[in-house]
Amino acid sequence: MKLALKIDVDTYRGTREGVPALLELLQKHRAGATFLFSLGPDHTGRAIKRVFRPGFMKKVSRTSVVEHYGIKTLLYGTLLPGPDIGKRCGDVMRQTLSAGFEVGIHCHDHIRWQDHVATQSSDWAQVEFDKACAKFQQVFGEPARTHGAAGWQMNRHAFRLEQQYDLLYASDTRGQHPFIPVIDGEIVGCPQLPTTLPTLDELLGIDDIGADNVHLRLLRETAAKDKDHVYTLHAELEGMKLLPAFDRLLSGWKEQGYQLVSCRDLYETLELSSLPYHCIEFGEIAGRSGTLALQGKQFLD
Repeated sequence: MKLALKIDVDTYRGTREGVPALLELLQKHRAGATFLFSLGPDHTGRAIKRVFRPGFMKKVSRTSVVEHYGIKTLLYGTLLPGPDIGKRCGDVMRQTLSAGFEVGIHCHDHIRWQDHVATQSSDWAQVEFDKACAKFQQVFGEPARTHGAAGWQMNRHAFRLEQQYDLLYASDTRGQHPFIPVIDGEIVGCPQLPTTLPTLDELLGIDDIGADNVHLRLLRETAAKDKDHVYTLHAELEGMKLLPAFDRLLSGWKEQGYQLVSCRDLYETLELSSLPYHCIEFGEIAGRSGTLALQGKQFLD
């Protein structure tokens, strides 16, 4: 069985510090992975508006945002100007590609996309998507072939843009297995490889789960070895304070017999003509605030 590692890189600090640490660890384990980069300004501080979102403060209290992100990052976009991640960290991004890892688009402005895309128009989505695609081209000298939405936040226009831009696949949803998305009754010709496992920040602080044993909780999720998985991690968490936990997790998955691969590697094993069609739904999941894009019921035309 295959377990694809999808690495969301949200911030300037995560790119500069977390990504190199992850590269070293992944190479130690001979694991593949897909790095999805935030390419524009780091405006993490603007997430302060989320305090009014139901469940947000409870999540913050469990995962210690200050400890993982740092005070300086939490001021970017408010009291401090947000650094341009693509401009200042292009060397780290290119190093990731040169090391043999797949790279793709997470977003242009992480906070702007995550907090606003769900209610925005097709024009808004296209402007943001275009900015991310243009910056990716500048950094890597080639177009992006994959996208994974910030915070699993999407709208119907964004799904259609992925088809319009001829992406091979995307990973914007939470679900159970790869599928062809259907939104508002319209089939979107860009396969989804949904995240199938909970993330560390969704588990920490629940039922006495801490950094020293969270890997055991995830290993129970994969023990059955009855399907391939996609696991989403964050450069700001597993690439920094939670690096030892991720190290234990990688060792455990190898002991269970999983091949640790990139999302592209998993995509290339799929029989696209046999993928089921599933409706995109929006709903909540345990441990995370707000509504996310989900793999919904199977669509039968």
